[in-house]
Amino acid sequence: MRVVIAPDSFKECLSAVQVAQALAQGWKRGCPSAETLCIPMADGGEGTVEALVTATQGQFRSLRVTGPLGEPVEARYGLLGDGNTAVIEMAAASGLALVPPSQRNPEITTTRGTGELMRHALDHGAQRLLIGIGGSATHDGGAGMAQALGYRLLDAEGRELSPGGAALAQLVCIDDSKAHPALQHCDIQVACDVDNPLCGPHGAAQVYGPQKGATPSQVVALDAALQHFGKILRTHFHMDFFSIPGAGAAGGLGAGLLAFARGTLRPGVALVADACGLEKYLQRADLVLTGEGCLDEQSCHGKTPVGVAELAKKYRLPVFAIAGKLGENYQSLYAHGIDVALSISPGPISYEDIRTKTPALLGDTAETLARFWQATNRKYHVI
Repeated sequence: MRVVIAPDSFKECLSAVQVAQALAQGWKRGCPSAETLCIPMADGGEGTVEALVTATQGQFRSLRVTGPLGEPVEARYGLLGDGNTAVIEMAAASGLALVPPSQRNPEITTTRGTGELMRHALDHGAQRLLIGIGGSATHDGGAGMAQALGYRLLDAEGRELSPGGAALAQLVCIDDSKAHPALQHCDIQVACDVDNPLCGPHGAAQVYGPQKGATPSQVVALDAALQHFGKILRTHFHMDFFSIPGAGAAGGLGAGLLAFARGTLRPGVALVADACGLEKYLQRADLVLTGEGCLDEQSCHGKTPVGVAELAKKYRLPVFAIAGKLGENYQSLYAHGIDVALSISPGPISYEDIRTKTPALLGDTAETLARFWQATNRKYHVI
């Protein structure tokens, strides 16, 4: 039998590559004759670069870029095995994890480093960019990214805007005469798994500003600044960014990539699945293993296991999902293509213990599933 193993990472514990390897080893113990194929997955957030570089036998590239607070940081992106596609996680250059909690302030944080990663990829011949925009520390609508790519964002006195979300209120005009020429023909796909609009009660500032350090008064000011920014974008690019779901993702970077980079917003797991060719492997499979750190009701909204399961159901494949934890209403997954959801926990166990024992527990759970699968299908000659 052929088993496709396509999990996401277990956050703060194992990468998707490591999870897939542990599951494969366990399944082979339970069913030595099985052919296992590991396709590490992601949904556009943390681990997307590693998963795609590994799946396509690509390579990593590292460089120093501008961090969210303007300081230099070391960031990496991936060049996929086709040699033409670069994959970037904006969090590597502009992420919340790069800013100490006491210094988080979306009025001043910038996406310039994300633009510098994009520019480096374009300068080195990338014809397609895949950009994951989860985990941002920023609220500048992609203004810093645009400046790194050659756009000039000018105030009433013809001066370049300062970094950060507060400065957007001063924008008067956009000069694109020196924008990177490769943006005209590069295919830019954006992994976006939220549908927040740019502004308003469900917009970038109201929903995500506080977790990035914004006070209530700053949230109001940031929303107004992004409202003004959106109007300037609408005038310059002839597109209504206020009505586009996902434009408010990553502090408005969704809108910025649509405008300045002519990007396309897509569900992250679908983008990753396309890039690593998951569907062609499913066509020849008999069964699918997937999973992530926690499976619950929220997993139905764009998370990797459900994305994998829905694709697998095109070929009527059984799908087993394995998690560190099964959360509230995890049974709702069964309406989205997952046939069995299991936790790796063997019983009462501390968080620290399960973190250190995760590889072994993943293998044990996969072995149990493999033995159960053989036992229940033996008389039907499926194996």
